[in-house]
Amino acid sequence: MEKTRTFVAIELPWEAKHALGRLRDTLVGNGCSPVKWVSPDGIHLTLKFLGDTRVEQIDIITDSLRAVARSKTPFNLTLGKPGTFPGPASTRVIWIGLEGDVHSLCALQHDVEEAMVPLGFPREGRQFTPHLTLGRVREQARGLERQRIRDLVMSIREQTAASFQVHTFSLMRSELTRHGAIYTCLASVPLQSS
Repeated sequence: MEKTRTFVAIELPWEAKHALGRLRDTLVGNGCSPVKWVSPDGIHLTLKFLGDTRVEQIDIITDSLRAVARSKTPFNLTLGKPGTFPGPASTRVIWIGLEGDVHSLCALQHDVEEAMVPLGFPREGRQFTPHLTLGRVREQARGLERQRIRDLVMSIREQTAASFQVHTFSLMRSELTRHGAIYTCLASVPLQSS
């Protein structure tokens, strides 16, 4: 039985990716290393990671996502301020938050999560925290380097100015290669127009 690695996500418009690229360049220019940066073209807002998925499930997953979309209308999001997690000396991930109609985003994520349970995909154990991953601190980084990276990220005060409307979400395929992940949209699901 053939499987493919899948997830459900909101793809970002060019303007948001461009703003994220500028933020990454600012951090790099200020000495934020050692970090493995995510290419702005590959940044997306994950709603549900499905993992290894049987290819014959793709159509039924897409149908379930379309059923979720019928009860949702487009909403607006804005890129917020950057942050890190988990703690200062153990910083592993650099991210940027989201602002705007986060309530609609969380409702969409919840309904996607619930729609996938009957299809055999368990609920996520952690609460959904809307964010976009910008980079991951490399494993060899020591505690003081991790603290310095966190301090640098937290010193960025200006908000990354990019707002966008969410009017679709997607079922995506992720192919892992030694040069990074390659993402392919398997199905684009439009939200119900208002």
